[in-house]
Amino acid sequence: MTGTLYLCATPIGNLEDITFRVLRTLKEVDLIAAEDTRNSIKLLNHFEIKTPMTSYHEFNKIDKAYQLVAKLKEGKNIALITDAGTPGISDPGEDIVRICYEEGVPVTSLPGAAACITALTMSGRPTRRFAFEAFLPRDKKERARVIEELKNETRTIIIYEAPHHLIKTVTELYNALGDRELTVCRELTKKHEEKVQTTFSELLERSRTQEPRGEYVLVICGRNVAEIAKEQQQSWEAMPLEAHMAHYESQGIDRKEAMKLVAKDRGVSKRDIYKQLL
Repeated sequence: MTGTLYLCATPIGNLEDITFRVLRTLKEVDLIAAEDTRNSIKLLNHFEIKTPMTSYHEFNKIDKAYQLVAKLKEGKNIALITDAGTPGISDPGEDIVRICYEEGVPVTSLPGAAACITALTMSGRPTRRFAFEAFLPRDKKERARVIEELKNETRTIIIYEAPHHLIKTVTELYNALGDRELTVCRELTKKHEEKVQTTFSELLERSRTQEPRGEYVLVICGRNVAEIAKEQQQSWEAMPLEAHMAHYESQGIDRKEAMKLVAKDRGVSKRDIYKQLL
């Protein structure tokens, strides 16, 4: 009988933020696959968990995944944990989950701490819709592409950043997105937890006198939908009317329908467009 892969969420700071179910599972499985065994042994020792561990991290994620899947197929149950939070969120956990599905191995997730959700819910920013970007790519071209996509993102944006990269990242976001409002969350669930509502410019000013410390989660306000619509309308209004008509007619749209679309773009009636064309 095939075993099961258990994705076990571990605390992101406060050790009390672990569920009874995760503790029971970590004790009952045959093996624990940990992102960093040196870090995870502290957690296991604290809760007196003696289950054997093996490493599963970014640099062995594919080869080791197939090794672990082989054990699962033999009937072994395996728990996957990361240094902190829920496996599969911005870590190699997503690769072993994909391979388990490909190989027909059962996977289940034991919910618990996640820095992105913790920060979002305490940020005071809109929570109904959000875009989670985790750490921005380090590759320059890929990073530039992602930041460009975020310019007109209307959902709340969540970004992770390390202290030694914070100023560089915030500067890039400021230059590309403008001076957005955001909530800066630091050292979540820990003794010196901090959450500050601010702006990019204020954060950069503050960083000049206060060295960034701890792990950061940036919860950034998305663009205002009405503001985007207004800018789009202004860009259409700046275009000569005949050029605007040609934009649609070149797509095979008849003149009558093109007039309707142009009127909608400019926020006026079709009659107004007809009169101007005459």
